Amino acid sequence: MNAEQVLRFRINGSDCDLAAHPAERLIDVLRNQAGITSVKEGCGTGQCGSCTVLLDGRPVVSCLTFAGDAVGREITTVEALAEGGEMHPLQKAFMEHGAVQCGFCTPGMLLAAKALLDEDPAPSEDDIRRGLSGNLCRCTGYAKIIDAIQSVAGVRKAARAPRKATKGGRR
Repeated sequence: MNAEQVLRFRINGSDCDLAAHPAERLIDVLRNQAGITSVKEGCGTGQCGSCTVLLDGRPVVSCLTFAGDAVGREITTVEALAEGGEMHPLQKAFMEHGAVQCGFCTPGMLLAAKALLDEDPAPSEDDIRRGLSGNLCRCTGYAKIIDAIQSVAGVRKAARAPRKATKGGRR
């Protein structure tokens, strides 16, 4: 591939100009030009989800996404989940529930889970399984990952649940 161009990306909330060919894979641009190594290449065919990033809030496999298709759009990697030095509730839950083993799939899993919870803050277990269906894990057996996501969804669900009034109208 030749004819590199300066392409403007918005990565994790910051604009950056990177020299790349529009037909280059997004994973290669993120890893090699932007230095974001949390985006992992597993299969290179879009089957494992290790390279999942959010593109305008939607999960995509970056090994099958052209860099040119991401120009001017918001690219979110796992680095953007923590805010102000505080881990995202999903990151905390993955640690607390032992949903991280080798860690190779974890960034993609976290981003797929975030997209799912952004769309449906209280998904059923079946919804979670469907939401993660594009992400493979060879270590955990998924049970702990699902537990972690349910715990975050449960906190959100509890925060939205109306309280029952007690006798006398007090709570």
